[in-house]
Amino acid sequence: MSGFGGKHGYITPEGYAKLEAELSRLWNVERPRVTREVADAAAHGDRSENAEYIYGKRRLREIDRRIQELSKRLESLEVLDARGSSEERVSFGAWVTLEDEDGRVVRYRIVGTDETQPEAGLISVESPIGSQLLGRQEGDEVNVRRPIGRITFTIVKIEY
Repeated sequence: MSGFGGKHGYITPEGYAKLEAELSRLWNVERPRVTREVADAAAHGDRSENAEYIYGKRRLREIDRRIQELSKRLESLEVLDARGSSEERVSFGAWVTLEDEDGRVVRYRIVGTDETQPEAGLISVESPIGSQLLGRQEGDEVNVRRPIGRITFTIVKIEY
């Protein structure tokens, strides 16, 4: 398997645990609660004009769809644990501190697409910057093309 795309996705142990927790919450908390609400609403008579019943059924379908999606996704993900990785090079799961040409410092963690949250510093291994950082060392310069133009970063620190 080449790269980080393809049939299987990669995910950090923390990201996998988060998806498992969401699945568990949906299956063990949300679905039973909404099922009870739908049953209660159905007991109030005419279902065709019962907004609570209609909304509840719609919400139940959404929950079931997400449960199915999460179940399939969790089966296809491969957990990559960066602990014990050499801090000399950037690899999956690394926290990388970068400095741009203007001296601004940013810190990103290289994660799988299921965990991406740029506002929290979690960037996909498949993103332009994530893919450019892989295999690099402290002091290396990385040129990244963005919609607003190219930018050059210097790798300041690599942590796991």
